[in-house]
Amino acid sequence: MADSPDFTGQPVGAILARWRKQRRLTGQALGDRVGMTQSRISRLETGVIAAEPSDIRALGRELGVPADDVEKVVAMVERVDERLTDWLPESLDLAERQDETARIEKPAKEIRVFQPAVVPGLAQTDVYARAVLSGLKDGLDDARVADSAIAVANAVNARVQRAGILLLPDRSFHFLMTEQVLRNQVCEPAAMIAQIARLRELAAYPNVRLRIIGDDAELPIAPFHGFYVADDRWVSVDLFNSTLKARGAKIVHTYRRVFDLLEAVALPDAGNILNDYEKRYARMLLPN
Repeated sequence: MADSPDFTGQPVGAILARWRKQRRLTGQALGDRVGMTQSRISRLETGVIAAEPSDIRALGRELGVPADDVEKVVAMVERVDERLTDWLPESLDLAERQDETARIEKPAKEIRVFQPAVVPGLAQTDVYARAVLSGLKDGLDDARVADSAIAVANAVNARVQRAGILLLPDRSFHFLMTEQVLRNQVCEPAAMIAQIARLRELAAYPNVRLRIIGDDAELPIAPFHGFYVADDRWVSVDLFNSTLKARGAKIVHTYRRVFDLLEAVALPDAGNILNDYEKRYARMLLPN
């Protein structure tokens, strides 16, 4: 391997692939050594998913790449670059999107989620999550998004497993949503009541802060879309057929600022508004 190589202009994935091939290892063999699947190695090398610094260091260490070279590539992915190309599309498979999010959120100490339309994924019940993800499968009729009920079931299971992070006492979670989220009936009334009960349960966790922006709030900034911020490391935005993530420091700072502005006009206690919508859905269950 050449001394002090110049990686300028080279895709990170191509560099990772070259390191592996120089060691004459298959993606499967390398994945087995570092605890990654062969498909993940492939997605990293082709740029389908963005490599995290921890990925680069783990692969470089296993492949015997000089530490200075590894850190050069780490610096490439950490460099602040505010072009639109900082937003990298994730895999279109529903379950893979959940697994990938779980992997990169695992080390996060503080997670902030704003949602103007649906309950944040980490706070969803399995029935609510199934309704949301089934809507993607049925509404889009796109095999790349979800080609079967099994795909939805796998994604729901992965999303529910992700929620286990809420039980870790050294993490903090800030869930912020608009009142419209409670009004959007994505599943049957009984399931909506169960989802509201889940929100109330989470609001009692010592490491969770749940806030709701009422309909009558004067918004300091238009809530164009939902987003998810992990520490000061990355921000993600869910689309109908993909997830976009960015790690540029200025981008992350902007979204943290937006979150603060919106949270400042939220109700200090979500209990009353949760009670109101629980009663609303309970009335729907009464016989006519």
